[in-house]
Amino acid sequence: MNPSNLLVRSPSGEYRLSVQEGRSVREALDATTVRVRAACGGVGSCGACVVRLLGGEANPATLAEYQKLTAEQRGQGLRLSCQLRPRGDVEILVDRPARPSPWKSIPLESLVPLRGGLPALERHVFGVAVDLGTTHIRVALWDRQRGRRIATRQGPNPQGDYGADVLNRLHAAASRPEHAGELARAARSAILRALRDMLARDVGEVSPMLAEIGQLIVVGNTAMLALLTARGGASLLDPVNWQSAIDCRPLDPPAWRLPWRLPNAEIIVADPVAGFVGSDLSAGLLATRLAEGPPGSLLLDVGTNIEIALWDGENLYASSVPGGPAFECVGIRHGMAAEPGAVFRVVRQAGTFACETIGGGPARGFCGSGLVDAIAVLLEAGLLKPSGRFATPPGGAGHALEPGNPRTAITGGDVDALQRAKAAAAAAMAELLALAGLDWRGVKRLCICGAFGHTLDIGHAQQIGLLPAMDAAGVELHANAALAGCEQALLTADGPRLLSELAGRTRLINLSYRPGYEDRYIQCLRLCPIAINH
Repeated sequence: MNPSNLLVRSPSGEYRLSVQEGRSVREALDATTVRVRAACGGVGSCGACVVRLLGGEANPATLAEYQKLTAEQRGQGLRLSCQLRPRGDVEILVDRPARPSPWKSIPLESLVPLRGGLPALERHVFGVAVDLGTTHIRVALWDRQRGRRIATRQGPNPQGDYGADVLNRLHAAASRPEHAGELARAARSAILRALRDMLARDVGEVSPMLAEIGQLIVVGNTAMLALLTARGGASLLDPVNWQSAIDCRPLDPPAWRLPWRLPNAEIIVADPVAGFVGSDLSAGLLATRLAEGPPGSLLLDVGTNIEIALWDGENLYASSVPGGPAFECVGIRHGMAAEPGAVFRVVRQAGTFACETIGGGPARGFCGSGLVDAIAVLLEAGLLKPSGRFATPPGGAGHALEPGNPRTAITGGDVDALQRAKAAAAAAMAELLALAGLDWRGVKRLCICGAFGHTLDIGHAQQIGLLPAMDAAGVELHANAALAGCEQALLTADGPRLLSELAGRTRLINLSYRPGYEDRYIQCLRLCPIAINH
């Protein structure tokens, strides 16, 4: 059955969403900025998530709605959004939304279905997986005994107040002890807020449930783990240590239980590989099973810090490059997160450009995949040269893909930022292949990880030289591989050990010591397909 289209009217505007079969309207809204009030875990007992059904086909009122809504209210079209399930296109009014929150549910289509569980577990059966990213934090709550994902959240990393770049944050932490403490508390508090938000809205209880959490696993890039635990950051600032394992484990994990209000939780900060290659890569390797694939399997984890792994049939090689935050559209003139209003796809139509946005409303800016598309179509149209220069300079405001909407403008600075990021990624992949005695023709499998990859147009990414021109059947998109690997570790009796073993097996390659990397980087700067025979 095709997803239903949901038109949401609210005081903040109109939104168009896609609702998968069997999903409630409340679940769909929780992934947006228009959340309804909720406090019962979606069973209808709190009666807080009231919306008005304006039109369309949906399920009849449920027993919970008969108990919480009067006959007059039901006659006026009022429904509990947690009980309302579209059976076709539906239009609703949310006239009393919940207070704005930075925490949103991760869309179901962006999550990896997982199997497993620990049926023998008898006490403290709940677990929490955390992917601590530079820009965003993603958290999942699980019933480990039954192998059931209860809820997810994603939101901004508040450490961004100290700078989008990880080095800025590390320098801030090293400059003053109080800054190090502030950065650590900011990340820890954000994780707790996400967890409490899930418990309040998706379970209906907070304090009793916190006591039932038996394990919390954190993965992330090395800098984020160092800032979280206030350990290892000074080592990262010295290039001498960039080939070495960095100890980011908290000195006293039990002491974390008090501020996190997790009296019975085993708190695990998964060991990074080495240098700036973190445990988020190990989690991605676990989720994609890269080392179980054919020789010539590549993993590209696209985020503020770009991490690459290669399996040659015998060895796991890994590296990272500071691609900058361009793929997450931080620092882009009209860049934004992948949320309603973000352009995620651009196509050429009869000499014009059509921008498709998340939610279907007017374009408010570009997320990463939309930026890749925009530059690819400008290149196709001859408005951009392979050098990255505009054929005709558009002026400081940039070139608007939709002439009446300045939020669809691409500037020369935007193009330059993406060129540098994609060149760093492509050159790093090529260098690892060369180290293993392979070339682009030997790539059999390519896993694109990170939220950026979920809506990526493979053809456009190949056209600008971000990805090799290989058969699309060999390219896999894993939107939340690091979180999925962390979740898998929760559902496995020896999950933390598996992450540590993968980190130990991985050989870190410092590209600054590879004489060919700079030349490859310069070659990859042009907006053109990768030369497969090189």
